[in-house]
Amino acid sequence: MKRSSVKELLHSDKFLQEVHVKGWVRTFRSNRFIALNDGSTINNIQCVVDFENTEEELLKRITTSAAVSITGTLTESQGKGQSVEITVTKLEILGDSNPDEYPIQPKKHSLEFLRENAHLRIRTNTFSAVMRVRSALSFGVHKYFQENGFNYVNTPIITGSDAEGAGEMFHVSNFDTNKAPLNEAGEIDYTQDFFGKETNLTVSGQLEAETYAMALGKVYTFGPTFRAENSNTTRHLAEFWMIEPEVAFNDLDANMDLSEDFIKSVLGYVLENCKDDLAFLDNRLTQEEKTKPQAQRSEMGLLEKLNFVANNNFKRVSYTEAFDILRNSKPNKKKKFQFPITEWGVDLQSEHERYLVEKHFKCPVILFDYPAKIKAFYMRLNDDGKTVRAMDVLFPGIGEMVGGSQREERLDVLKAKMADLNIDEEELWWYLDTRKFGTAVHSGFGLGFERLVLFTTGMSNIRDVIPFPRTPQNAEF
Repeated sequence: MKRSSVKELLHSDKFLQEVHVKGWVRTFRSNRFIALNDGSTINNIQCVVDFENTEEELLKRITTSAAVSITGTLTESQGKGQSVEITVTKLEILGDSNPDEYPIQPKKHSLEFLRENAHLRIRTNTFSAVMRVRSALSFGVHKYFQENGFNYVNTPIITGSDAEGAGEMFHVSNFDTNKAPLNEAGEIDYTQDFFGKETNLTVSGQLEAETYAMALGKVYTFGPTFRAENSNTTRHLAEFWMIEPEVAFNDLDANMDLSEDFIKSVLGYVLENCKDDLAFLDNRLTQEEKTKPQAQRSEMGLLEKLNFVANNNFKRVSYTEAFDILRNSKPNKKKKFQFPITEWGVDLQSEHERYLVEKHFKCPVILFDYPAKIKAFYMRLNDDGKTVRAMDVLFPGIGEMVGGSQREERLDVLKAKMADLNIDEEELWWYLDTRKFGTAVHSGFGLGFERLVLFTTGMSNIRDVIPFPRTPQNAEF
């Protein structure tokens, strides 16, 4: 008999028909009522067992997280909280679960405890909802780009360049760590290593994506990236996923248009297709906010924040205008900011970005034309010689969501900027070639996928929106 999903059955009106379903027991009460879930939805289906005609040994094996196969009749539910239920005619235990050893009991657990059991935390309502939303967001990303003429490019995970110039990269080597050969200067001789040079795990696919954009026109990457930053904050991971579109002939204005349209489309897809999960996460966040001091509570619920971004035009403001607003703001004058705004050219912090979005403009904000000294070498220099054609998209509750720019297409200017930062031309000879052979205006941006999932689900720690987080001193599972 064909197996149905719990989600299908909960939306079915084919009463009195025989159905077949498999899943895991969430709860079993009164030796009669099984709450069954198979991962297709956050909602359980109630399965009613005739305990008088069921062997006692079988009833004892119906424990939390046991895998079961159930055949029965779909009926209209007489109880509250569900529209349908299954009257069980046949029950089979597919996999036992010892209740004395199973760590994820049907009660509230701390998120830290669940991180320690990341292989089982997906069986909770919170994490199953988060990961279904993550899956839908991922599909929404590909859907948007595929429907808008972009080509999906898989850029290297192992690279010899540091796209961001940050230097916080994981090294890749085939050497025996205790017997690495040395050169005449007493340094490790990477010419004898597997790739013949020093290599790392990538922090970005942008530079390689740019080369493809200059032939395919519109491309995007969506893959894992890595940063060896020794940070244990709620916003940092050592392994994370990046979305990076690059478009030939797009200037900064077109880049801002693309980022806004892309974000609204992806959030719109999730709002339409993850209603049950988002409703659960919205309620979860509401309950969590009640435990915080009044001053620390968010002014908007989760669904309100999502609709706030999806349905509002993004305000476009230059860095200089934003700097003036922040410098003259009450929090700055009253020294409420942790990082005071004093001199033009400072890098804005999350508190400043959130003030602009949540207090001043009351809509998502795109800041552009940042000081050159706080941005990467590949961003196009403006005629003033002080600012670059950079942009950041700012969200409520989180600050920066997207960072991008119009890329520097002029070979002489790019080489001068690289020289100022001591970036070796020989290391990026292939990148410079794109400025020699048919150079053109082009732009792109990067969006940290986990940060988008964090915003969309209302979770407070980025380690809770990726299946198996990689952080300092933690590579379990």
